[in-house]
Amino acid sequence: MFWKLQENVINDSHLDLLISFIKETKRFTQFTKVAEFENEFAKWQGCKHCVYVNSGSSANLLLVNSAKEYYGWENGDEVIVPAVTWPTTITPVMQSGLTPVFVDINLSDLSLDYDKINSKISPKTRAIFVAHLLGFPANIDRLQEIIAGRNIVILEDCCESQGATLNGSKVGNLGICGTFSFYWGHHMTTVEGGMLCTNNEELYKLFLLKRSHGLAREIPPENHALLKETYKDIDFDFLFLTDGFNMRNTEFNAVLGLAQMACIDDFIRLRNKNYLAFIEICKEYQNELILLEVPGISSFVLPFLFRNTEKKRAFQEIIRAAGIESRPLISGNLLRQPFLNKYYNDTDYRNADFIHNNAFYVGNNQFVDEHRLNKLALLMKDFFRG
Repeated sequence: MFWKLQENVINDSHLDLLISFIKETKRFTQFTKVAEFENEFAKWQGCKHCVYVNSGSSANLLLVNSAKEYYGWENGDEVIVPAVTWPTTITPVMQSGLTPVFVDINLSDLSLDYDKINSKISPKTRAIFVAHLLGFPANIDRLQEIIAGRNIVILEDCCESQGATLNGSKVGNLGICGTFSFYWGHHMTTVEGGMLCTNNEELYKLFLLKRSHGLAREIPPENHALLKETYKDIDFDFLFLTDGFNMRNTEFNAVLGLAQMACIDDFIRLRNKNYLAFIEICKEYQNELILLEVPGISSFVLPFLFRNTEKKRAFQEIIRAAGIESRPLISGNLLRQPFLNKYYNDTDYRNADFIHNNAFYVGNNQFVDEHRLNKLALLMKDFFRG
């Protein structure tokens, strides 16, 4: 295939590093390399605390479950979520006994339709779980204005937007916590993996506990003495302070993460360079396409938003024949998926439906070069000029 969605980002030097580590270490489960990766990511992200888990989806589940306990939310309390995102922005809300309240998206940054949020807020609203989609930072300032004076917190899903910024601050630092994914197709990879980033000390401790079954020994050592004194009748190594999961990752994945951290700024720079070139190509066809130009981008993919559905289908077929892989814009309107269609109606989610019917994307990464972009430009020229 001429242009895949993603290609092998683990190079020979990374593999050599991993092989050397495997030969030298006696500890493969979560240990010092995981802690080192967490510390390095926290420095890069500019936050106090990071917790490494086995996927971005797990990071979202851990965040929602922990926030529910930390803030004392009740079953049935509501969390506002977007109609277009990956399912695991939504499913942790449901799995934690909370109620998702869906809001349509906008066609400027693909985040929530800010004008519709107020109408969705009720006395039971506890949080807004905002997803920064495709590398575009959502307008958190606008969200803060909307919820001002109300006891509502902002959770950030940054799995597709590592390194994106709003007013100079990286996404993930703008709410109570940000989650990231290091899946194969994302900005950097640990093959499988995710991260939670927060400046809240108590929430950080809860993440540590719940990541590993609720075990007290997982929280920082300076807290151990008091716990041992408080629970004298229980072996401290097997003291469970809360319910939890097993969301730990391995030393192998952390070694890869550390190697990728050395490359991430260059990866983002190249992705953004490609995106700017893509936008310049598309500007000639603004009667046919909706362009997304958002400050602070950390480009994830190259999105096509066609004004005409039939032209979208025809062009997607043309690039497929030319060896360019594409896919729906995330999963389209999630409310049209079988497990969520009870929430759907055809009047409240028109932008999400537009994305469902009129949008797709092609891959963007450090392997996309001028040759590929020129090929895409020629295909677009031939198509739009008949």
